[in-house]
Amino acid sequence: MNAQQPSIGLIGLGTMGAALALNIAENGFAIAVFNRTVSRIPEFVAAAGDLGERITPSQSLEEFVAAIARPRRIILMVPAGKVVDDQIAAFDPLLDEGDIIIDCGNANFRDTDRRAEASADRPWEFLGVGVSGGEEGARHGPSIMGGGKKSSWDELAPVFTAISAKHTDGAPCAAWMGEGGAGHFVKMVHNGIEYADMQMIAEIYGLLRDGYGWNSSRIAGLFERWNEGALKSYLVEITAKVAQTTDPLTGKPLLDVILDKAGQKGTGRWTVIEAQHLGAPVPVIEAAVAARNMSAALAMRQKGEAAFGKSARQVSGEPDEDMLEGALIAGKILCYAQGFEMLASASAQFGWKLPLPEVARVWRAGCIIRSSMLDDMASALTRSPGENIVFDSYFSNLLSENADRLRNTAMTAIGHGHPAPSLASGLNWFDQLRASRSTANLIQGQRDFFGLHGFKRLDREGDFHGPWAG
Repeated sequence: MNAQQPSIGLIGLGTMGAALALNIAENGFAIAVFNRTVSRIPEFVAAAGDLGERITPSQSLEEFVAAIARPRRIILMVPAGKVVDDQIAAFDPLLDEGDIIIDCGNANFRDTDRRAEASADRPWEFLGVGVSGGEEGARHGPSIMGGGKKSSWDELAPVFTAISAKHTDGAPCAAWMGEGGAGHFVKMVHNGIEYADMQMIAEIYGLLRDGYGWNSSRIAGLFERWNEGALKSYLVEITAKVAQTTDPLTGKPLLDVILDKAGQKGTGRWTVIEAQHLGAPVPVIEAAVAARNMSAALAMRQKGEAAFGKSARQVSGEPDEDMLEGALIAGKILCYAQGFEMLASASAQFGWKLPLPEVARVWRAGCIIRSSMLDDMASALTRSPGENIVFDSYFSNLLSENADRLRNTAMTAIGHGHPAPSLASGLNWFDQLRASRSTANLIQGQRDFFGLHGFKRLDREGDFHGPWAG
């Protein structure tokens, strides 16, 4: 039992909530905890060991609230959606002036905006904070993206800074992103990039496995080598580890017994939906979300193979490892470029003034998409504010060096029947980016023909119609 009155509370002792509570206690903060299934509480405290001295368990919501020193700081680690609204409603009559509720779950930023607006006439404040890093990050240092009132964030910054991941330069991976749902929006885009990064890696894995006949162990070795270079990242690192793991039940490579149906919690889908609302193209992420949806359609895929034959064919010879590495480098740059462009669009539309260089810095450690490349992205966004990172000299040189490797990899994959939706979508976006004269003139002509929508001309100002308008 904690002898010091807790300065903060946390409700929701699931995997993430329990890990975050231990992280807070380990960093010297006394914390009160509560869980709707109260039998979980003594189990959690017992498993906390010596950290239990800083943890105050509660058997009711009223006891939990009373245990926290005023002004109270209460972190919600409960499932997104209605559960959050129900929990806020339960807290409402128990809280006082200056108390703060902090939703650190995977909330939709529009829900966070709504909850922040609804709290405006309440005595307490509401913050939406994005937290990334999975269980390991929550326990030992996540990436934290704050949203809500700046003054409220500043009050909590000492806690979030202390528990966050630290980059190799010592900088904490925790920062305020903007008002309302800004923090959860940044976390949403992070998750969309995560979907795409994972999908591109899987596409290279598939080409090696089904095209060149490599086994999992050989693939693991290649990703281990790549993780020592420009692709150094958490996702490349764990790809090597997963690929080299043996299934303890069968002795086979673990990847050979994992069902090929990818799960998802919907955050990548939210990214795609919001990108469409913003008019911000993120085709690499869109393709990755569609690929997950297609993976879930296992019965249809099995029927398709039976009806039309297996599409993937062997590729002759040995793979060009430099070409495949370059394809992933280019694809990664293009994916992140689209993500940051989406953040810039949202910043302008919602009036957030998102600190894009700070977003890149916060993502450098603790989160799932942490990558050595984010150091250079933070520098690029600082050097050229308002400019897409593909036009920064460092990344434009990398793209010039690797774009053909991406093209050749996509051509090899598609030419031999291997799906590569995200890599190909990145390449198509890059080709569109380089077309100063596109084919949209035909689309405008078509729109005017059937709907008299009008068009602009290259040779004079004004709005015009074709001769079909009479």
